[in-house]
Amino acid sequence: MTERIYNFSAGPAALPLPVLEQAQQDLISLGDTGIGVLEHSHRSKAFLAVYEQAESLCREIASVPDNYKILFLQGGASTQFFMIPMNLLSKDQTADYLVTGSWSKKAVKEAKLFGSVNIACNSEDKNFSYIPSEVALSEQPAYVHFTSNNTIYGTEFASEPEVPAGVPLVCDASSDIFSRPIDISKYGIVYAGAQKNLGPSGMAVVIIRDDLIEQGPTDIPTMMQYRTHSEAGSMFNTPPTFGIYVLGRVLQWLKDQGGLAAMGQKNQAKAGKLYDYLVQSQLFKPTAAKQDRSLMNVTFVTGDADLDAKFIAQATAAGLDGLKGHRSVGGMRASIYNAFPEAGIDKLLSMMNEFEQEHAS
Repeated sequence: MTERIYNFSAGPAALPLPVLEQAQQDLISLGDTGIGVLEHSHRSKAFLAVYEQAESLCREIASVPDNYKILFLQGGASTQFFMIPMNLLSKDQTADYLVTGSWSKKAVKEAKLFGSVNIACNSEDKNFSYIPSEVALSEQPAYVHFTSNNTIYGTEFASEPEVPAGVPLVCDASSDIFSRPIDISKYGIVYAGAQKNLGPSGMAVVIIRDDLIEQGPTDIPTMMQYRTHSEAGSMFNTPPTFGIYVLGRVLQWLKDQGGLAAMGQKNQAKAGKLYDYLVQSQLFKPTAAKQDRSLMNVTFVTGDADLDAKFIAQATAAGLDGLKGHRSVGGMRASIYNAFPEAGIDKLLSMMNEFEQEHAS
């Protein structure tokens, strides 16, 4: 068997090894059914048990209140960029968007198809390297949307933005969902693509308050209505069965680690090691503002594109894969989601130290 290496990819990203090993067995036979998980009907007793466990664990781990539904939908988070305004925004309304990166910009573009958009803040002036402290909300927004963690730029909201009473707060939590405790009751919708912290690509988890489901229009395509998926238990059509299966296994692993509070402490420790090194380094420098640095995606540069490329090449050869930064920022990006092991951070730091000594000016 090929030896596994450290995967710093931004997504699809590292999954817990015990989850992969269990999936390997269940691909052949889910439990003692004699049928692999990829082959089971979504209506079968065996798969319904998988679905129910995944939904139950999600509700338990995140303390999801009873007046919220948990939906497992196809299309990833990008489909939610238009599904949310399609359901919550009319032509005579305004939605407020906090623009802190490429994905929030894309969400704005989709929302403008359905109503007016107020850009409540925008950090593009400094290449999205910070989270704005000043937010100018409109008078009566239909909802307020933000992206909690900016994968490309390595920034993260330390806490959710404040919104007026009665205004739904909508969060794209794709790259930091369940990385720390979250108070779902503060939100109208929390949604996330699965491929960073929850499972494989192609699926989104949507946690949505009941009243927002009911207020959606009925004259839009059936598949685009949240009520359709709520009433059918995410099974109006064939759901992403394998994604739901892996999600359930990841959530069980997360529970076994001690839940969100314990995972938050582990993520603080992992990222803290890397940031502590970057702060004192004479060669490598973080690109995100200190108070806004992400625990999930650590972006850094040497200041010399050729030297960055050399480090990335050496790291890849040493079994540290996926460190090349997004072209918008350049340099390096270490994506260290829940399942990324601390040993991988230690190996990266060792290599960075050696590289710095070799290239000290």
